[in-house]
Amino acid sequence: MQPALPPLIVRRLWQVMAAFGILATALYALFPDTLISVLSFILLGIGSLAACFFGPRRWGAEPRIAWLLMGTAAITFLIGVLIRPTVTEWHMPWPLLADVFSFSGYVLLGIFLAMLLRQRQSVDRHAVLDGLIVTLSVGMTTTLLLALPAAAITDRSAVLSVIQGTYPLFDVMILLLIINLTFTAKTWPFSLVAITVTMLGMFVGDAAYAIVGVSGQIYASPLFNVPFLIAYTALGVAALHPSVVELSRAAKAPVQEWGWQRLTMLAPALLLPSVMLLTNRTRDPEARILVAVIGAAVFGLLLFRATSAVEAQVAAQLRSEHQASHDPLTSLPNRVSISAEIERLVTVVDPEGHDRVWVYMLDLDGFKWVNDSWGHDTGDQLVIEVGRRLRAAVAAGVPVARVGGDEFLLAYVGEKGGALHLVDDIRGCFARPFPVRDTEVVISASIGISHAAGDAARAAVTAEALMRDADTAMYRAKSEGPGRSSIFDTSMHDQVRERIELEVALRQALAEDQLRVHYQPLVRLETGVPVGAEALVRWEHPERGAIPPMTFIPIAEDAGLIGSIGTWVRQEALRQLGVWRSEGVVGEDFYLSINVSPRQLSEPELPLIVSGEMLRYGVPAHCVALEMTESVMVDGSSVTARVLFELRELGVKLLIDDFGTGFSALGYLRRFPVTGVKIDRSFVIGLGANVEDDEIVRAVVAMSHALGLSVIAEGVETPLQREALYAIGVVNGQGWLWGAAVPAAEFAERWHHAAVATPEMPAMAALYGRHRRTE
Repeated sequence: MQPALPPLIVRRLWQVMAAFGILATALYALFPDTLISVLSFILLGIGSLAACFFGPRRWGAEPRIAWLLMGTAAITFLIGVLIRPTVTEWHMPWPLLADVFSFSGYVLLGIFLAMLLRQRQSVDRHAVLDGLIVTLSVGMTTTLLLALPAAAITDRSAVLSVIQGTYPLFDVMILLLIINLTFTAKTWPFSLVAITVTMLGMFVGDAAYAIVGVSGQIYASPLFNVPFLIAYTALGVAALHPSVVELSRAAKAPVQEWGWQRLTMLAPALLLPSVMLLTNRTRDPEARILVAVIGAAVFGLLLFRATSAVEAQVAAQLRSEHQASHDPLTSLPNRVSISAEIERLVTVVDPEGHDRVWVYMLDLDGFKWVNDSWGHDTGDQLVIEVGRRLRAAVAAGVPVARVGGDEFLLAYVGEKGGALHLVDDIRGCFARPFPVRDTEVVISASIGISHAAGDAARAAVTAEALMRDADTAMYRAKSEGPGRSSIFDTSMHDQVRERIELEVALRQALAEDQLRVHYQPLVRLETGVPVGAEALVRWEHPERGAIPPMTFIPIAEDAGLIGSIGTWVRQEALRQLGVWRSEGVVGEDFYLSINVSPRQLSEPELPLIVSGEMLRYGVPAHCVALEMTESVMVDGSSVTARVLFELRELGVKLLIDDFGTGFSALGYLRRFPVTGVKIDRSFVIGLGANVEDDEIVRAVVAMSHALGLSVIAEGVETPLQREALYAIGVVNGQGWLWGAAVPAAEFAERWHHAAVATPEMPAMAALYGRHRRTE
């Protein structure tokens, strides 16, 4: 549980730790060998321990266990330092007790640094090589100057001498880890600087003890512990600073270059073997051999490092070039790369021969819906799998590229027969379902095809035109339905221009309130009295006049406007229903049916928004029905399912529109809180004349009633269809038999007339039949 501290105080705790550490260090130095110095050291050590437990957890630094080990290491070091003055005066083996705690601290510290390196993905070959160069030179120096003289002292236990000579080697190993950590960092966050200061403090303190150890002493003065107090202070600051979370994030530079920071450490390391030859510590042949071996190793590592650096630079350059010409998600060539390849093909194809350059633009049908339902990660996996299948399905000489979110481009050289055969190969990639999460999704691709003869003189222009025309043909194929293909012809340019102009005009219509909501009655078949109405959007262009929904709705979906249009229609319909209810135009149970898109149903806030709108316009939930397509249930995500259940909890009706044209799986109706279905008009047309249509509708009605669902028949146009539906058991209908969708004022007038005239079916049929018109 996080402590109940104000955020500002929590963010300033590192400053408190720094101030306390400075104070404790000053008190320790001013009052050595007193209770004040002991308490200062103990309190600072406990503060560092608390910081290692609190800070990384508070800021979310990983791995958390590493910081717990670091805190434990701080305590073991503290115990070792505090008891050393006392146990040094005792007989063996008690002096070793301090070393046991110190050695444990080194082990835990090494594990901490190793875990941090692994978490940051910073174990880099070049950093390791640079670290080895430094550690070999420093290790050689400390061995000759400190470790061997300390181990050679004869007036104390041999075990104690060996242990004292081992401390410098521990520092060398820790130095290797900290060098690897700092050399692989692209940036130096404040916590990394503090950790580095911690290690330097320990190194200086150990070096001081090692120098004293050469003379045979284990402990000389409490002032030798001052570097350790500085190390504890820096450790607490590193753990409490907000940038501690950056220590666990991958931050490795792509190429480990020799910058001035590295050269600052490498240059002295390269000179140390030569310098050591000038000291009196290398008079013995063994010492000179050691220096020679280390010098040769350092030189060899330097050559290997230089060679490795060149190879890494070349690899980085190749990787950069690959990234510039390939899609990062699928590793397929990108638009720039495929454009150059098409230009090359146009150049090499003989303009007088039978071969032509063919370009195929693919767009995945329903990809936006997959993204909206399952999220972009799932969409990315789908794109990767499509790219893999395409590459495996076509010949190696056929370039395959990803040129957009869900768009792929292929190029082929050959005659028309081979080009059309390639279309079949492409479609074969979509014959099998694609695994998505815990289910499988069947998708298709719309394919646009363009072709041209070779033209070396105008290769760049021809290549650009081929890609543009294939894109145009793809939109034509998409307008004809999913999974279609279309070969470009010049008339498509006008259609593309028309579509672009309509999209611009639609955006303007939405901004300038050119859209209108019309209402079509939902009628009880037995009486002919409307029990509700469906709200349908209409667009009256100021110059072009009425534009059919079948024309602008697909454009709205492709342009990402369907959500905004759906929201506007819903709000306007609810407002109008509120007005009708307050004026007594409709009864208490009269409801409006409003279409919602899959994108809207994937918004977690939709139930809350709808609830607020109903409250705002004074419309009870039972007077609102939301219509959706079958695909929402079949392929809905967990978010969509939750939205549907929350809407139903509000009391809103949930209807499946155009039922029977999609998956028609009634099993999904049992899993979701659907209240009714609307039988598609394609099944209603043949009623009374086609036995198969009669049986299909009869089966749907029987199963729907068994599940407790209401049934509405769409597209009812004739009395014969009405009578057939009524005989089957359908209660409500919708269609031109009772009139097309009309503006609110006209609908209200007709409703008044119907309520006053007669509730009988013949009268209502006659009334609405007089106003039929084509939508």
